[in-house]
Amino acid sequence: MAKHQPLDNVTHKDLKVNTSHHPSMLDNDSYARVVLSELAFAQADYPLFLRKNGETGKFEIIAMLGLKEQENLFVDDKGWHAQYIPLSIRRRPFLIGFQGSDSNQPTVHIDMDSPRVNESEGEQIFMAQGGQSPYLQNINSILQALHEGLPQTDAFADILQQESLIEPVTLNVELNNGEKLSIGSLYTIHEENVAELDKEALGRLHQHGYLHAIYMMIASVQNVTKLIERKNQRD
Repeated sequence: MAKHQPLDNVTHKDLKVNTSHHPSMLDNDSYARVVLSELAFAQADYPLFLRKNGETGKFEIIAMLGLKEQENLFVDDKGWHAQYIPLSIRRRPFLIGFQGSDSNQPTVHIDMDSPRVNESEGEQIFMAQGGQSPYLQNINSILQALHEGLPQTDAFADILQQESLIEPVTLNVELNNGEKLSIGSLYTIHEENVAELDKEALGRLHQHGYLHAIYMMIASVQNVTKLIERKNQRD
């Protein structure tokens, strides 16, 4: 159970954060949420899909990390094996919170139940005099990028829906050991509908930078093959 606290330089002055990536650090999620500004980096390593948020019903972009629940094929005892690590992973154990039930002012919170949090090893959060460490300054930048990126990504998904550019997809995979997997609840770009867009629609998408994002998502699907290779190598 997560225990979130607003971060301050008195209560948390002695805390450090283990920034290594390892199964013991709970880096076993099978997907990571990504925002629009990350697509150029994430598409090189991961298959990118859309998925409906179970609470809001909105579409969000995810990078697929594994083929089963609680399976991250990019992490082992030696670390994270990809050129790019999504912001939603790198920000841990920090998150954006809000002070008071009626406040819209975002603040930095920390998950005190995270195995990363300790007082003996890792990156120092605060300097001895109480100022922010370079590590915390970087975390602030990551959280800011996520805070700004989520509504941008929502707007992108809304346009995709309006133009009928989203379609459901089920991945059917057969592993070298004969095991068959069926992965549902995923959505992808409807390529045929993209090809049929008129000039006005293409212009709108291009104006917002969405057309490039669409093609990056389409291109990323080829990384499913690489993900299957990772799974076969492990099994």
